[in-house]
Amino acid sequence: MLNQYKREISAAIAFLVLLVVVGIASPSFFGAGNLGDLVINNAPFLLIAIGMTLVILLGEIDISVGSQFAVASVLAGVLAKSGIPVPLLFIIIPLTGIAMGAINGALIGWFKLPSIIVTLAMLVAWRDGLRWITEGAWVQNLPENFQWFGLGQSAGQIVIVAIPLLIFIIFAWSLRNLNIGRAIYAVGSDSEAARLAGIEPKTITFGVFALMGGLVGLAALLNSVRFNEIPSNAGIGLELKAVAAVVVGGAAITGGRGTLVGTLIGVALLGTIGTALTFLGINPFWEKAIQGVIILAALVSDISSQFLLLSYSAV
Repeated sequence: MLNQYKREISAAIAFLVLLVVVGIASPSFFGAGNLGDLVINNAPFLLIAIGMTLVILLGEIDISVGSQFAVASVLAGVLAKSGIPVPLLFIIIPLTGIAMGAINGALIGWFKLPSIIVTLAMLVAWRDGLRWITEGAWVQNLPENFQWFGLGQSAGQIVIVAIPLLIFIIFAWSLRNLNIGRAIYAVGSDSEAARLAGIEPKTITFGVFALMGGLVGLAALLNSVRFNEIPSNAGIGLELKAVAAVVVGGAAITGGRGTLVGTLIGVALLGTIGTALTFLGINPFWEKAIQGVIILAALVSDISSQFLLLSYSAV
């Protein structure tokens, strides 16, 4: 049983070691204010990591999430300034994300184009399109009823944390107990075998990418209400962090294996590294390098595991 979750356990141990090291070097890291900021900063990111987990379970990847996040964030700010009520934004912005994700899903699922190529193209298209429309200008002077959903900072923070945690619980349960969850694992393990078993890989792929977009849209909305202005270049590097969080949490980059509990651990670890580096007196720009190394290490681990499995089978 423990061997089945050894990668999740390894991530948890790494996270605990990081906390111990930072705690010894700088006990102020565990101040209530800093810990609260860490939770608030990473709660919206958890939604993106949930969606990326589903994508990676399929054996696919989505590197357009940062650009989608920027589009959804700017749109949320523009609509809020135009007088759209906040409750409607909870419908409009996730639907916008679903539409962006559905484009990826259609090209990848129905037209069988490589996900890395499709999402790379959409990363550029959404980012450059947004830059052209906004001319790089930020959305400023957001209305008070938009910031913290008009609930005040304390209540608004509770909402920002509660929504991702609730969605995490729902998705974690669904992956383990519903047919759709088993179908995602089946497609990621062997799409042809899944098709012969009555599962439609095209439909599953389309649905997962559309859902990925919806989660990005919701994350963008939850993140945007924390500030009084929204940058047009929001979400840069978000895709790297999301992929790293998923694979460090134990998901196989090649698909078919992984858990959302592992992803939660990965989000906690990746979300802490940047702040930990600052408290340790290390340049936080090393954070991106660490994320890249994590992804490379996970890929090497997956390839090595498959090679050993094939070697054992041959014997």
